[in-house]
Amino acid sequence: MSAENSSEVSEFIFLAFANQPELQIPIFLLFLLIYVISVVGNLGMIVLIVLDPHLHTPMYFFLSNLACVDFCYSSVITPKCLENFMSERKTISFIGCILQLYVFLALAGTEIILLALMAYDRYVAICNPLLYTSIMSPIRCIKMAVGAFVAGFLNSVTHVTLISTLSFCQSNEIDHFFCEIFPLLKLSCSDVTVTETVAFICAGVILLGSLVIILSSYTYILLTVLQMKSAESRQKAFSTCISHLLAVTVFFGPGLSAYSQSSATYSGDRNKVLSVFYAFVTPMLNPLIYSLRNKEVKDALKRSVKRFSKCGSQSPEVL
Repeated sequence: MSAENSSEVSEFIFLAFANQPELQIPIFLLFLLIYVISVVGNLGMIVLIVLDPHLHTPMYFFLSNLACVDFCYSSVITPKCLENFMSERKTISFIGCILQLYVFLALAGTEIILLALMAYDRYVAICNPLLYTSIMSPIRCIKMAVGAFVAGFLNSVTHVTLISTLSFCQSNEIDHFFCEIFPLLKLSCSDVTVTETVAFICAGVILLGSLVIILSSYTYILLTVLQMKSAESRQKAFSTCISHLLAVTVFFGPGLSAYSQSSATYSGDRNKVLSVFYAFVTPMLNPLIYSLRNKEVKDALKRSVKRFSKCGSQSPEVL
């Protein structure tokens, strides 16, 4: 990042709901509720998976990674949004904006790849059950998860490196909740063609590549499930897959819609609505989806509650 760029703009001002002060307190309370549910749900999911031996399987290993990403993902954006909703000047420093964008893109890319890995895990479990333990070995699962994080952060480095070299000399007002690619490109007075092209290519590779893996996996899963003779086996297979498909739909739908545009066609109002889903709602919904629709998670939660109740009911020894 050049000194010239940093001297042009030292901070950005968020304009989301700036002209509607009567909405700021209700929206603050709504976002605070979403964030609290996200934190409690995702941390609770991680603790439950770690403590319950029945959940020490590849599927729940990836789910614990997803919960960790969702917790960090929402924590990068929401606290600053909450602060700005209650502040008179809704600002973020230039460096703070770049850092927020970097971590946000890195975790978003990681989440996309993790969702694809979870679909592949279900494909192997249902379509190749005899080879499942060898294909999804603990070492291989760790390598796949590490690969997802590395790919997500490398993708983010590419975007942030290009954006940090742009000049922002016309305006520093962002019509959004947080720092994101297209609102920043809209403000730049530099030629953003290369940056925009790279954004499309990276988004295409990660989003569409992961979507192909997910759709292919579930196509094979559907064909395999329909051939099962046992109604109980079909129900169990569908139960574990529907939760994942719901999570994929909530995240990929708004994400694909938001990143299939250019800075020239960027719509602030439309993008703000879409970003609420993939940046705020998804981290809140994922633990709810996987817990409410997953019998193994509900059973693990019951075991944990019983274990806690027994510990609490035991009287301490009187010395």
